[in-house]
Amino acid sequence: MSTATLTNLLEYLYATLTPNNMKWVGEHLIEHAEKEEVIPVYTREELIQMAESGRKQIEDGHFYTTEEVLSACEKELVLS
Repeated sequence: MSTATLTNLLEYLYATLTPNNMKWVGEHLIEHAEKEEVIPVYTREELIQMAESGRKQIEDGHFYTTEEVLSACEKELVLS
């Protein structure tokens, strides 16, 4: 989200929330942000190794076809 959009959101909240509501929202936003999963950073070598590992799995026949995946999804949806 752009800084301008975030600033407008803040201005809107300032105008509509009580101080207690602002504290409540702030505490919950901080709590949620701290729970967010951090996306791991991989080196180029790690990414190449993962790709090579995937290619080897496919070569060894360890994969599902599109039809198999769609069939499994369909069964799961029907059973739900």
